Amino acid sequence: MKMMGESWAELGSRIAGLMFVWATIQQFFPHQLRVYLDKLSYKLLGIVYPFVQITVHEYTGGRRNEVYAAIESYLGAKSTAQARRLKADMVKNNKSFVLSLDKSEEVTDEFRGVKLWWVLKETVRSATTFSLYRSAPDERKYYTLSFHRKNRDIVAGAYLSYVMEEGKALELKNRQRKLHTNKPNNSWGWGGKHLWDHIVFEHPASFQTLAMDPKKKQEIIDDLIAFGKSKEYYAKVGKAWKRGYLLYGPPGTGKSTMIAAMANFLNYDVYDLELTSVKNNSDLRKLLVDTSSKSIIVIEDIDCSLDLTGKRKKKKKGKSGEEEQNDPLEAKEDDEGEDGSKVTLSGLLNFIDGIWSACGPERIIIFTTNHKDKLDPALIRRGRMDMHIEMSYCKFEAFKVLAKNYLDVDSHPLFETVGRLLEETSMSPCDVAENLIPKTASKEVETCLNNLVEALNKAKETATLNAEKEAKTKKVSARRYSRWMKMIVKLRRKNED
Repeated sequence: MKMMGESWAELGSRIAGLMFVWATIQQFFPHQLRVYLDKLSYKLLGIVYPFVQITVHEYTGGRRNEVYAAIESYLGAKSTAQARRLKADMVKNNKSFVLSLDKSEEVTDEFRGVKLWWVLKETVRSATTFSLYRSAPDERKYYTLSFHRKNRDIVAGAYLSYVMEEGKALELKNRQRKLHTNKPNNSWGWGGKHLWDHIVFEHPASFQTLAMDPKKKQEIIDDLIAFGKSKEYYAKVGKAWKRGYLLYGPPGTGKSTMIAAMANFLNYDVYDLELTSVKNNSDLRKLLVDTSSKSIIVIEDIDCSLDLTGKRKKKKKGKSGEEEQNDPLEAKEDDEGEDGSKVTLSGLLNFIDGIWSACGPERIIIFTTNHKDKLDPALIRRGRMDMHIEMSYCKFEAFKVLAKNYLDVDSHPLFETVGRLLEETSMSPCDVAENLIPKTASKEVETCLNNLVEALNKAKETATLNAEKEAKTKKVSARRYSRWMKMIVKLRRKNED
C-alpha cells in the first residue's frame, strides 16, 4: 500500500515537471515555433486518439446561441438518469421543475448504434476593473460533443438535426415565459452579454377579461392570429416578420393590460425597453439583437421617454441676419445638461423598421402614449406602427365586462343608469373597476353598483363645473381681446390724423 502511494507521488511529480517544462517552452520559444509544435502535437494526438470533438458555445456574436439552448433542453431528459449533479428551474405555470446538466458533468447518448459523450464546461474570466454594477467574474459556458471519427457523417448530419428538433420541442413544452428589462450600459457583461434582466411573466390578463368594445377586441385578436400564421406570406412579399401596434389614450384605459393580454394570447415573452437607460443608437441595436423570437418589445409612454420629435435646434442669427457658429463652450454645457441617453429618432426608426429590425423573426413592437399628437408622424406611420388602437374611456360594453369580472353579474336594474351616465361623462376603466371592487366581505352587488353611480354623478358634476369655468374664462378672454383691438384701432386712427 505504501509502495503504491509512493508510485502515485512519483507520477505526480513527473507530471508537474513536464507541465513546468511546457510552460517554459511557451514562455521563451518564438511564436512561430510554438505554432509548429502545436500542429505537430495535434497530428501525433490524432494518430493515437481517434475521437472528434465539437464545441457549442452559449453565446456567439453577442447573442445567446439557439443551438446551445436546444442542446440544453435535449440533454435535460438524458441527464436526469445519468448525471450526479443537476440544475433545477421552474417550468411554465410554476407547477414543476425542469432538470438540466450541471457544469463538468458528462452524459452518454446513443444514436443508430453510435455512442456519443456530452460534457458541459465552463471558463471563468475575472474582471480587471472594479464596478458597482458589473458582476465579476464572467462565466462562459459551452458543450463539447465527443465521438469516434468514423461516425463523423452520421453525427454531423442526422444526429445533430435530431438533437435540434427534439431540443426545440422540449424547450417549447417546458418554456417559462419571461418579462425582461434592459440593464444600464455599465452593467453589461464582458463581450456585450447579459444585456437584459428578467423575471417570470405571470400577469393574468386575457382578452376575455379585457374591458373593451367586443368588436374592437375581436379585430385585434384576428390581427394577432393572422400575424402568427403569416411566416410564408412575409417571406413572399419580402418583409421582415414583425408587426407594430400603437396603443394611445388617456391614463388608466388599459394599455398595459392590453400588452399583457397580447403576450398571454400569443404565448410570447415581453421585453420592456427603457429608452432613457440606453446610451446610444449602437447600444439600442445590441439590445434588439439580444431579444428572442416570439417576443413583444414594449416602449411605454414613448412621448415621455426621449425627445423624439425629430426637430433640429435652430441656429442663432446675428444682427446681420447671418447664422452664427455655435460657441464650443455653450455646446459643451448643452451636452452636459442633456440626458445621458443619446438615442436619436433616426436610430429608433432603424430599430423598428430598418435593416436591423430583420435580425430575428416573429416579433411584435408596441408603443404606448397618452398623447398621440405629440409623436413624430414618421415614427407612427403605417409600416412601423401598423395598427393604431385607441384605448378610450369606459363605455357600456366595457362596463359589462368589468361587472362580470368583479361582481359576476350579467345584468342588474342599475345597469341602465350606469349606461346612461357613461354616455354623459368620461371615466377610465381603471376608475370604474375601482368602484366595482367590493370593500366588504359580503360582496353586495347593489352596494358596489351604487358606489359606481355615485362616482359617475360626481364626475359628471365636476365636468360640468369645469366646462362652465372654461367657457367663462374664454368669454372673459374674448372681451379683453375685443377691448384691446378697439384701443389699437383708435390709436392707429389718432396717429393717422
